Amino acid sequence: MAAIHELLKQVQDPALRAELEKEIRILSTNKKFGLVFEEHKPECTPLYDVPVRRGATVARNLPGKLDETYNVIKIEGETAVCCKQADKTVVEEIPVDDLIAVARFGDPIYPYLQPIDSVCNAPDSDLWHALIEADNYHALQLLEYLYAGKVDCIYIDPPYNTGAKDWKYNNDYVDSADNYRHSKWLSMMKKRLELAKKLLNPADSVLIVTIDEKEYLHLGCLLEEMFPEANMQMISSVINPKGTARTNEFSRVDEYIFFVMVGNYKLIRTGKDMLTQDVSKDTSVRWRGFPRTGRKGLRPVNPGSWYPIYFNKHDDSFHSVGDAVYEGQEPPPEPEGTYAIWPPIRNGDEYSWAMIPTRFRNLKEIGAIRFGRSTKGKGCSISYLTDNQLKQIKDGTIIVTGRDANGALEVAYATDSKTTAPKTQWNLTSHEAGAYGTNILGAIIPGRRFSFPKSIYAVEDALRFFIKEKPDARIVDFFAGSGTTLHAVNLLNAEDGGHRRCILVTNNEVSADEATALKKKGYRPGDPEWEALGIARYVTWPRTVCSIEGHDVNGAPLRGNYLGSDIPMADGFPANCEYFKLGFLEKDRVSLGMQFREILPLLWLKSGAKGKRPEIEGEEIPDMLILPENGFAVLTEETMFSVFAKRLAETAGVDTVFFVTNSETAFRDMSENVDTQNTYQLYRDYLENFMIGARRALG
Repeated sequence: MAAIHELLKQVQDPALRAELEKEIRILSTNKKFGLVFEEHKPECTPLYDVPVRRGATVARNLPGKLDETYNVIKIEGETAVCCKQADKTVVEEIPVDDLIAVARFGDPIYPYLQPIDSVCNAPDSDLWHALIEADNYHALQLLEYLYAGKVDCIYIDPPYNTGAKDWKYNNDYVDSADNYRHSKWLSMMKKRLELAKKLLNPADSVLIVTIDEKEYLHLGCLLEEMFPEANMQMISSVINPKGTARTNEFSRVDEYIFFVMVGNYKLIRTGKDMLTQDVSKDTSVRWRGFPRTGRKGLRPVNPGSWYPIYFNKHDDSFHSVGDAVYEGQEPPPEPEGTYAIWPPIRNGDEYSWAMIPTRFRNLKEIGAIRFGRSTKGKGCSISYLTDNQLKQIKDGTIIVTGRDANGALEVAYATDSKTTAPKTQWNLTSHEAGAYGTNILGAIIPGRRFSFPKSIYAVEDALRFFIKEKPDARIVDFFAGSGTTLHAVNLLNAEDGGHRRCILVTNNEVSADEATALKKKGYRPGDPEWEALGIARYVTWPRTVCSIEGHDVNGAPLRGNYLGSDIPMADGFPANCEYFKLGFLEKDRVSLGMQFREILPLLWLKSGAKGKRPEIEGEEIPDMLILPENGFAVLTEETMFSVFAKRLAETAGVDTVFFVTNSETAFRDMSENVDTQNTYQLYRDYLENFMIGARRALG
C-alpha cells in the first residue's frame, strides 16, 4: 500500500486526490474471502555446483538465511567485489570461498541432469524410473518442459509445518516462533502447485496431497482456489492407532489426504472399502429378501405379485406357489396339508412379493430361490438371486460351489472379484506408519534415521484408486522423502504386471541435528562430507536400489513377503532407475550447441525414458542419433537431413525426433518430411521454455 500512497501524492487535483484516498481506504478494509497471505515472499536456492563468476547472483555460504544476496562486480584473486542487491550503494569485498551462487525465484534457469548412479534389475525391460536430486521448484520447471499435460498422477507428502524444524525456507529452518511461518508455507506450496498443475493431464488425472491438522484448512482453501474446475475430496486416514499424546489436546491418530480429481477421471472400486479390513476376503454373496419394501412395493403398484406361497403343515417346508390374486378376487383354497403365507401388511398397507409367480417358479427350478430356517406355522424366510447376480455367475465373478438340501445354489464371489466404493474414513492395519513405514525402511537401511516415513501400503492404496487400470501411468512425487512412492509403484506393477513409471524429486538436505554436528566439525553445505548425509544420497537412493534388488544396504536379503501377497521382498522388482542431480547450464553455451552431452538425458526423459539411457562415446558429437530402443532420434547436423530421413524411414520404433536448427522454416520442412508423432526444435524449444517460465513466475 505504501507505493500507492506515494503515487497519490503526485495527483495535483486535491479533490480528486481526496476521493481516491477515500476509495483506497474502503478497499483496504475489505477482507478477501478465502486465503490471505504474502504470496510473493522471496525465495532463493543455493547452487553449490555453479562457480562464482563476475555478474553472478551470490550469497554468503553460511548456514541460515539466503535473504541477503549480492551481485559480483569483479573478482580479484581470491576475493569477490560485490554490491548488495537490496542497496546498490553498499559494496563489500568477500572471499570467494565464502560465497555460493544462488537462483532467485523467477530467475531464468537452464537445467540439465547430471547422471550420478543407476540400478538395473531388469536389463531386458525398457521400464526406467528416475530420481532427481534437486530443489523441487527448479525440478518442476524442468518437468514442465519434459511432461506438460502428460502426468497421470502426482502424489506428494509436503512438510507439515509443525514448527519442529521439519522444513527450510531460504536455506533456514522454519520454527514455531516464526510469525510468517504459515505465509511462507503457503507461498512455497502455491509456487510449486502452479507448476504441478501444468504437468497433470487435463483430460484425466489426479493430485494426491497428504497433510496433518496444522495446515489442512489452509491447504484445502489453496487447492480449491487453484483447481476450481476439479472435483476435490478430503479423507481422514488412521496412521497411528496408538495415538500421539499432546498436552491438553486430543491424541492424534490420523492425517488427511486431499484428492484433487481432474477431467474425466475414474475412481476405481477395489476389494477395500478402506474403513473395514479387506472386503475381498469376504466371498459371501448377499441374497435379496423376497418381500418388497417401500412405496414401490405396495400391492396396487405390483398387482401381479400378490399371491400365496404354501408350506407343509407337518414340517413347515416349502410346498408350492399359487397364482396371482387380484383386487376383488377370492383367495384360492389351500392344497391339502398346507397353509398359505401372503405378502406382509405394514401399518394397514398391503405389500407384494418381489416377482410374479411364473418368475418364482423359473428361479426355483434353477436353484436361484433359497429357503431359510422354518418357523412353526409361519413357513420360512425366502431369498433369491437377482438378474445381475445370475449374470455374474455366467461371467465367473460369482462361482457355484454346490447345492443345499432344497436344491438352492451355493455360491461365492471369485477371489478378488468383489468390489466396493471406498469410504472417506480409512482405518486399515496396513496403513500404520510405524509397522509398515518406519519398520520397513529400517529393515532396508538399518541405522539410518528418517522421520515418519509413510506406510508403503497406504501410498499404494491411494494410487490404486486412480491408476489401477492405467498400466502405463506416469507418476510424479516432488516431495519424495524416503522414496515410498517409487517403492509403492514397483509393488503395484509386480502385483498386476503393470509398466508404470515414477519420477521422484527430493533435495539433499541433512537433518537439523546432523547439520549441527557437521558444522561443529567445520563442514559446510556442498562439502562431500555434508552431501553424503543428505536425504537423497543417504536414504532415498539406497532405499530405491535395495528395494529393487531385494537386499538391505549391507547386502543381506530382505526377509518376508509383501503384505497380502506372495511376493518375497528378497526377490526385488524387475525394474530399473536412474539417479540424477539437477545442474544449470549457461544459455550461450547451450545456444551454440556446446552442451549436447548435458542435454541428452533430458531428451531421453522427454521421449518417455524408454530403455537404458544413451551415452555418447568419444569426443565428437555425431551428426545424428537414431535410437529405436529409446524411441527417439536426433539430427545435430541439418545438412545431413536427407540421409537422416532415409535411415529413419527404415527404422521402426522411433516416435520422437529432435532437430538442431536455428531456422523455424527448416524445422517445419524437416518435421513435415518425417513420419513421427512428435518433433522438437533444439535448442530453441529448450531455451524458450525456461525464459517463458521465468517471465510467468514473475507475473
